Amino acid sequence: MTGAVPSNKEIAGWALQVIRLLYPEQSTKMYTFVHQLEAEFKKLEAELRELLHFTRGSEHKDNELIAKTFFNDLPELYRMLNTDIQATFAGDPAAKSEFEVVRAYPGFYAISFYRLAHALHKLGVTLIPRILTEYAHSKTGIDIHPAAQINDHFHIDHGTGVVIGETCVIGSHVKIFQGVTLGALSVSKSLSEAQRHPTVEDRVVIYAGATILGGKTVIGEGSIIGGNVWLTKSVPPYSKVYHTHEVSLLKEKIKD
Repeated sequence: MTGAVPSNKEIAGWALQVIRLLYPEQSTKMYTFVHQLEAEFKKLEAELRELLHFTRGSEHKDNELIAKTFFNDLPELYRMLNTDIQATFAGDPAAKSEFEVVRAYPGFYAISFYRLAHALHKLGVTLIPRILTEYAHSKTGIDIHPAAQINDHFHIDHGTGVVIGETCVIGSHVKIFQGVTLGALSVSKSLSEAQRHPTVEDRVVIYAGATILGGKTVIGEGSIIGGNVWLTKSVPPYSKVYHTHEVSLLKEKIKD
């Protein structure tokens, strides 16, 4: 830190250091002793305090307490990320190892930044979480708002073009593919405090290109949403929603 307002790249660099300490598979540094790791975490905690100060990311709040709480809660964040790794490895036949997931998968990269950003968001930090998720968005094409609530064992397959909105609620063991949008029906500023984005319950699979909109839209537990489906209404648990061949034929007749 130089004493000046840090750039977005510097802020993202801090987050990358946290992630690489948790997952040395992404790092070239090696630590032999526990006290070396402890010293690194302490350094990053001090850097977070500075980031909070210079970005005014938590005005009228105790930056020291926020930084300390974030690092005290890091074991839970690590636990959640491990469930995401497990879900990705179990859910993708192409994955040869969990090491590969950590090192190479854009879905895990984006989820890592989201989980870190969400932890800061819950502590009342505003700007830094958005910078972090937008940085991951720029690297992966996966756009997850830091305020979205996403439970454990989350798997994004491929991922490019995924959008998960601010008030989205996602349960456990959910798998989504590229091009999925969990968005709002309205972008009116008057609805900023309302739930504008869908709720996706446990063990749902959403295939590529599906668009699910609206704060009152609930995808019931165990449902499967097919590719390119457009949904603005809730579906009950264990539903299968997909385009049929008959619909495709009807569209061809209309063209004729």
